[in-house]
This record gives sequence, C-alpha cells and structure tokens, in this order.
Amino acid sequence: MSDGDYDYLIKFLALGDSGVGKTSILYQYTDGKFNSRFITTVGIDFREKRVMYRSNGPDGVSGRGQRIHLQLWDTAGQERIPYFETSAVNGTNVTKAVETLLDLIMKRMERCVDKSWIPEGVVRSNGHSSTEQLHEEKDKGKCGC
Repeated sequence: MSDGDYDYLIKFLALGDSGVGKTSILYQYTDGKFNSRFITTVGIDFREKRVMYRSNGPDGVSGRGQRIHLQLWDTAGQERIPYFETSAVNGTNVTKAVETLLDLIMKRMERCVDKSWIPEGVVRSNGHSSTEQLHEEKDKGKCGC
C-alpha cells in the first residue's frame, strides 16, 4: 500500500510507567524484533504499520477487507499530568485542569529555552522594549505575551 492508499488511519497511544516495555511492544508488533538493551524514549515517537483487516460476521463469513494504516504512538512514560475530577456537564474543574496543564507546559518551556541569545531591551515595532511592554501590560492586568 502506498501513502494515502488505505481505508482508515487509526492512531494508538501507548501509555504506562517508564521502563515497562511500551517501546519494545511497538517494535515487536511493527518489526517483529526485540532489543534487549534499554533505551529510554525521549518525548514522543511513533511507529507505523499497514494491515488488512477482515471482520468475521455472525455467520463466520469474512467481510470485505479494510486497508488500515496504524500509527502507534510511543510516550516517554514519564507523564505526571496532575489528577483532576472534571465535569463537562457542569464545568467542574475544567478551567482549572486546562490552566494547570498550560502552566506546567509554559514553565517547562521556560526552563528549556535558552534566553541568553535575546539582547536586553529588544525594540518591538511599537517602540517599546519587550521588557518595558511586559511590565506595562502586567501593571494593566493584561497578559504580557
């Protein structure tokens, strides 16, 4: 099957604690191989496989084959997104959950980005430096983004 030559694209996401074998299972399924060396997944990765799927009807007769493109996503197994009980019905903790995730992501990005290459007082198109604008907008209660 060539690219785009399939009936369905199905994505699976492998979740679990670090070191339990998520990557090994995905490699075994897609390549039929096992690597005994432990190599930790950094971030996220994925494997792909094309398969033909035939369902058996109640009478035992196979139906028409479906061409399936599987994307098997592999996570680092280090997810520690906090637990919230939420309700889409009445909105309980929905905003809190999303804002907490956003806060965690932004803090991680700030730690990862090397800001040393940005010159102090970079002038923006409005004539204010980025640091001046940030302080002005924080004083106004607006986002400095």
